[in-house]
Amino acid sequence: MQQDILINWSPQETRVAIVETGAVQELHVERTLERGLVGNVYLGKVARVLPGMQSAFIDIGLERAAFLHVADLMSSVAARHADDKGEPAAVVPIEKQVFEGQSILVQVIKDPIGTKGARLSSQISIAGRLLVFLPQDQHIGVSQKIPFEQREALRQRLQTLAEAAAKDGKTGNQTGGFILRTNGEDASDAELGEDIAYLRKTWARIKEASTRLPPKSLLHQDLSLLQRVLRDLVSETTQTIRIDSAEQFKKLQTFGQEFMPSAVDKLQLYKGERPIFDLFNIDDEVGKALGRRVDLKSGGYLIVDQTEALTTIDVNTGGYVGARNFDETIFKTNLEAAGAIARQLRLRNLGGIVIADFIDMTREDHREAVLAEFRKQLARDRVKTMVSGYSALGLVEMTRKRTRESLAHMLCEPCPVCEGKGSVKTARTVTYDILREILREARQFNPREFRVIASPDVIDVLLDEESQHLAGLSDFIGKPISLQPEASMSQVQYDIVLL
Repeated sequence: MQQDILINWSPQETRVAIVETGAVQELHVERTLERGLVGNVYLGKVARVLPGMQSAFIDIGLERAAFLHVADLMSSVAARHADDKGEPAAVVPIEKQVFEGQSILVQVIKDPIGTKGARLSSQISIAGRLLVFLPQDQHIGVSQKIPFEQREALRQRLQTLAEAAAKDGKTGNQTGGFILRTNGEDASDAELGEDIAYLRKTWARIKEASTRLPPKSLLHQDLSLLQRVLRDLVSETTQTIRIDSAEQFKKLQTFGQEFMPSAVDKLQLYKGERPIFDLFNIDDEVGKALGRRVDLKSGGYLIVDQTEALTTIDVNTGGYVGARNFDETIFKTNLEAAGAIARQLRLRNLGGIVIADFIDMTREDHREAVLAEFRKQLARDRVKTMVSGYSALGLVEMTRKRTRESLAHMLCEPCPVCEGKGSVKTARTVTYDILREILREARQFNPREFRVIASPDVIDVLLDEESQHLAGLSDFIGKPISLQPEASMSQVQYDIVLL
């Protein structure tokens, strides 16, 4: 499937949209002040060791301490590699490997999400155009996405090139392993050699910086979103890469000529009068992706609910009555929903556990056809997904690898009024809360008067529908109760002043 990549650049924000068949499928956003940390290498300082969890908190200069598990220590990685070769693997407890105050070289493997700090690994990996460099390891590997029958030949070839480059002596550190990326499958020896040299020079710079910079220093930062577009998002199906900034267009050209020569020809400078994202109504699509409801062309709709634990997607027929019978109506709605759900997962960047509740189907062939279509649509996703069959309750359970914040978490924040619950107390409920609070305070204090300050809607209820109850309470406590509306207050906010 052919795709176009649109890049909207501004000094404060970079937005990248991947468009397939005229509709936006993915949106990547990077803000200058909120740039992701995955791939960054730090000289960390051990803040606390937790033997019970076999973990340690590492201070890398962020607001929250980062998390390092024993399995992500280099010694544990080496033990697993030894186990793969048939030798016994012995993982040393974390309290015997690190201590508080120790300086340690670490890399971020997962961004901070919500209240959780960043996840770290002491196994450093540096991604290049064609290869991933493992400077502390001697392992030579090949991407699992490359067909099995080709892997061994590619591994041997990479092994030979790495050994030849190590003997050359011009690329700094001469040790380390490599993993061939998917886009390096058809690369020439010269291209692979250039990538090896670049990655080893990068590692040499990191090592040098670690000897002169203090703990909690950033030693290496991963590529920006603009550069990652050329490195990671461009594929054979990419027709054009359009960008609306002349300055960044030149920088991308320079970067592409050095690392991604094949992508340079696809680069285009957009000079249109309309904003580049207006070409495919991308801003409208993003607005829809932040809502709960997603309308289908047939008249059906999806309800997407994202929670901390999982994401649920409910399919409804809505106003669709176009098929010959009820079974066909449900079947066609579910088929369309399968493609829409796959698109929404990519567009919203939803990760973790996802539960899809398709409309119940009585025919087994319909159930299997919908599941096959769902898997087919998910196969286009560059993020790893795993789909199980129908559960006993008729739900489709799946997981999608979580690599970064979802679109909603990136662009939105919880409502200060409802605190993310999606609902607030009614004006009458708040009114009754106020009446109870007045009674409680009347028993503790003896003021001349009680004054209620609340939103106009709540005051209206007290003056109209609940005026009799308010008067009865005033007589009961023997004190006057005055009311004062405050437009700046939300419906759930109120204050009781003792005069």
